[in-house]
Amino acid sequence: MKTAALFALAITAATFAAPASAAANRIFKMVPSSITCQTGATGRVTVAPHGPAENMHVEIAGLPANTSFDFFILQAPKAPFGISWYQGDIKTDANGLGVGDFVGRFNVETFNVAPGATAAPSVHAGDAGTNPATAPIHMYHLGVWFNSPADAVKAGCPGTVTPFNGEHNAGVQVLNTATFPNLAGPLKSIE
Repeated sequence: MKTAALFALAITAATFAAPASAAANRIFKMVPSSITCQTGATGRVTVAPHGPAENMHVEIAGLPANTSFDFFILQAPKAPFGISWYQGDIKTDANGLGVGDFVGRFNVETFNVAPGATAAPSVHAGDAGTNPATAPIHMYHLGVWFNSPADAVKAGCPGTVTPFNGEHNAGVQVLNTATFPNLAGPLKSIE
């Protein structure tokens, strides 16, 4: 009787268990960008199931202390980057370590689409007045930028201004996922 009950419990548990690919955490690294002087910078990303979405836990290290950085989901890891999504900010502590946690769709279904052109809000200088219509474009790469060109210069990096922050006046890219192929970034392997 006990054996039958345990067998029934095991079958029930197996029936309701998530598939291994959906339940497993995915861990991958970010590497220094080729356009920055922060060659000792490192990044580690963990993507874990979070209900109907995923939690992305980002750890960055080897960067200037008490400095703000901007984190993006990208179509391509290096310039010209393609479609890019501003995911959020990460600030380093006194030891140059930073952590960001983000909840969203971070998997093979991460994409951008614009079925048609329509007026767009113009909040900052350089904002587009309308969007271009585009079929779905998947974005599987990640990137981290200095929040300000001044912070980049203080760290010995170029003072190039890029649009990769909320005000569109960020510094250069520091980390990316360029060790993965352009069309197959790390998010593509997550079901």
